[in-house]
Amino acid sequence: MKPTTSLARMKATTLAAMLLAALPLSVHADDDYAVGSYVPETDPLVVRKLEQWQDWKFGFMMHWGAYSQWGVVESWSICSEDVDWCGPPKHNAFTAKYANDYVGYKQAYEKLPTTFNPVKFDPGKWASIAKDAGTKYVVFTTKHHDGFSMFDTRQSDYKITAANVPFHANPHANVVKEVFGAFRKQGFGIGAYFSKADWHSPYYWWPRFATPNRYANYDTRKYPQRWQDFVKFTHAQIDELTSGAYGPIDILWLDAGWVRAPRPDDNKNLTGIDGFRQGPEDIDMPGLAKIARGNQPGLIVVDRAVGGRYENYRTPEQKVPDKPLPYPWETCMTLGDSWSFAAHDNYKSARKVVHLLVDVVAKGGNFLLNVGPDGNGELPPEAVKRLHQIGQWMHVNGEAIYASRAVAPYSSGKLRYTRLRDGSVYAIYLPDDNEQQLPATLKIPGPPPAAGAQVRLLGSTASLAWARDGDATVVAVPDAVRTKTSGAYAWAFRLPGAATQPR
Repeated sequence: MKPTTSLARMKATTLAAMLLAALPLSVHADDDYAVGSYVPETDPLVVRKLEQWQDWKFGFMMHWGAYSQWGVVESWSICSEDVDWCGPPKHNAFTAKYANDYVGYKQAYEKLPTTFNPVKFDPGKWASIAKDAGTKYVVFTTKHHDGFSMFDTRQSDYKITAANVPFHANPHANVVKEVFGAFRKQGFGIGAYFSKADWHSPYYWWPRFATPNRYANYDTRKYPQRWQDFVKFTHAQIDELTSGAYGPIDILWLDAGWVRAPRPDDNKNLTGIDGFRQGPEDIDMPGLAKIARGNQPGLIVVDRAVGGRYENYRTPEQKVPDKPLPYPWETCMTLGDSWSFAAHDNYKSARKVVHLLVDVVAKGGNFLLNVGPDGNGELPPEAVKRLHQIGQWMHVNGEAIYASRAVAPYSSGKLRYTRLRDGSVYAIYLPDDNEQQLPATLKIPGPPPAAGAQVRLLGSTASLAWARDGDATVVAVPDAVRTKTSGAYAWAFRLPGAATQPR
């Protein structure tokens, strides 16, 4: 829904400017985060939703599909590009025999839905685990690049509710509807991951030709009607997802950034991985966004890795920027090494995740943590354990994370800083691996607490003695407090009114 008055648009523009003004515009984004130009949103409903999303800070993501039965990488194993995450896995018990047989592997992969019967699927349990971890919003894969829809689409028979999928008879077979409903019931914001590419659609990978890479395997300039059929197909699926049948949705998280309108420099990169060797793949984002927001006013659209008007926030993948970025952003990262389920995944420690979360939030970003359910529909026990440990820390220290914004100096040595709207600043101490207790005296550079303010350590009710020493606040931590809070992944100090004090 668009503003109906110039006053509404003026208010939206002002709020958008305030959002960006709160970010450190003087720093420069790394090239990975600067693809295209960031265009601030002016629709007041979207601007308001972005502000709410920035309050959530910590999100939960899940890659799940028929591929989870084998424990292989989502979709990419049927892409025949010569990169390490593509092609049949050589050391997987299910797929080793296809190591040198791409055609046989692709055929077997495409039949995976016929054996997909995740009878232990319990989205309410997933939501409870994610809530226990302290996450506030979910992003779920409605359809990945392989084209298998986890919702009851009318545009394709390659879907979880198809008659040849054993799970179709289950009362919870419309997985996306069940997941969104269960998480919404527990107060989560709802995000729909959707791949703009579809390697199962004959309008994208035409069976007439081989499939040498991730792109449409025909020249879209030579066969424009075929491409338009794909655009129509994609828009129809977006219409289904956002029409209301799946309830209110907050975020449309679009993947496959190579599916985009052509750029002036594309002709210079015809042989590059981001070039258009088969012609442009313009999915008509204005039309797509119009459909989605017509159904879901205020929807955040994340046309990731594309830039421009329809990338309301950016999504550095598997990494954290060195410095704050001058626009809304979210690091998306796996808890293990894999986005989808892997039988022997190497999960990060809860301590590591907490430190990553704190670092991201101190730089003004959100942190989206991914776990892949297995082929039976269960989250891996080791991942659940890690999530619970993270949640224990968040239960004590969440007030330093939620609804916070970046504040200078952002970081100083082992310290990271956040601020709340009331002017309170939190200084979060990230200890070394072998550091089990806080120092008896901690020097916190940066803005001073308000005169007479009570400085405290989250997790303790003790009022801590403090004094200013030059440009730093020196806090004394009694032995009893150090002992009581020992072993924490990180410690957060609340400095009331610090962000409102003159510098």
